[in-house]
Amino acid sequence: MSSTVDRTQPGDTTSSSVGGSRLLKVLRGSAGIAIAMAVMNVGTYAFQMVAARLLGPSQYGAVAGLMALLMVLSVVQLGLQATAARRIAAAPDDVAAIEQTVLTTTWRAALVLGGLALAASPAVWWLLRLDGLLPAVLLGLCVVPVTVMGGQAGVLQGERRWLPLSLVYLSVGVPRVLVGGLALAISATEASAMAGVLVASWLPVLVGSWALRNRKHGAIVTAHDREVRRDVRRETYASSIALLAFVALSNLDIVVARQVLDDHQAGLYAGGLIVTKAVLFLPQFAIVILFPSMSTAGESRAAVLRGLAFLTALGAACVAGAYLLSGVALVFIGGDDYDGVQDELWLFAVLGGLLSVLQLLVYAGLAKRGRWTKYLVWLGVIALLGAGALATSVTALAVTAAVIDLAVVALLVALQVFRGKAGTETLR
Repeated sequence: MSSTVDRTQPGDTTSSSVGGSRLLKVLRGSAGIAIAMAVMNVGTYAFQMVAARLLGPSQYGAVAGLMALLMVLSVVQLGLQATAARRIAAAPDDVAAIEQTVLTTTWRAALVLGGLALAASPAVWWLLRLDGLLPAVLLGLCVVPVTVMGGQAGVLQGERRWLPLSLVYLSVGVPRVLVGGLALAISATEASAMAGVLVASWLPVLVGSWALRNRKHGAIVTAHDREVRRDVRRETYASSIALLAFVALSNLDIVVARQVLDDHQAGLYAGGLIVTKAVLFLPQFAIVILFPSMSTAGESRAAVLRGLAFLTALGAACVAGAYLLSGVALVFIGGDDYDGVQDELWLFAVLGGLLSVLQLLVYAGLAKRGRWTKYLVWLGVIALLGAGALATSVTALAVTAAVIDLAVVALLVALQVFRGKAGTETLR
């Protein structure tokens, strides 16, 4: 190997100053990821709740559409994180080349994507029927820090450095609700909401940069290291395509709603999606923890089965809760302004449960570099856009999305079974 990396970071080993803190001890383990991601998701959810209350259904529908597009536009973040985590876990001998390539590619990709998003801001303005161009411009600027955070998190995840990764996740959720809520309190507009999101999005980048600040890389000069670099870039591209399909499938229904429903109905749908996102994001820590195991020979099958069992049970509990406590759920999505969707909140919980299982199966495919996963999910996206355009009500669109997600989940489960029976790690 021609390049070396100093992987010793302050906070990674037990010391008298850090070891005395019970909180930091918890954050060092996988339990810390669960706590940090729970806080992150609560913060993200709280921001949506604050926005829904302060903006009302019509304007909140536009903000929800902007946030959905942000997820789609920043999909390279997920691809970089998945690639870095998988490669570092599966090939620890190539850590230096992988990390150097990921971190360099991350910044380049972030700037390119941000520029493209800015250029497309007039189209976003038209597509989401925004009050002005500024919210769309701010959306484009948000792409840069969100993408950078993905590459940094992937390196930390692959090394299973749970403490700094936990701090990154904590810095995603808490600042979003605090900064975003403050911006909305000052001015309850679409532009204020996105300005708050933009400022908050740079904080996890600062934390990630601090965690990786002592990296020392030599030049990539050997043929082996150059091949590792090329392969990492190819895998990042392939992972991004697969994750783009998932992000599109889980977010484009609100964009469809803004096109086929009136502003009030689209706002009600966006309110229901707060329940969907809560159920989807609640167990995300399990995927973060399991993904390195899914990428490691001998651990993959058991990790996938554990994940499916956990997510299915949790999803069923959330659906039951949304059905029995719909009045309580209504309070958390925005109150009486959204009472038109109260009876359908359990359906949105079903949608979130299906998406959480689908996300696990997508990552299971990425862990084995399977080729068919992305094709099946893209078929779901095409079906959603086609069938969703025929919906005439909130309920019809939610049912359409749920049926399509269920079909894709069934296909991906069948794909996993086929892989297992074939005794291969990839489907060619």
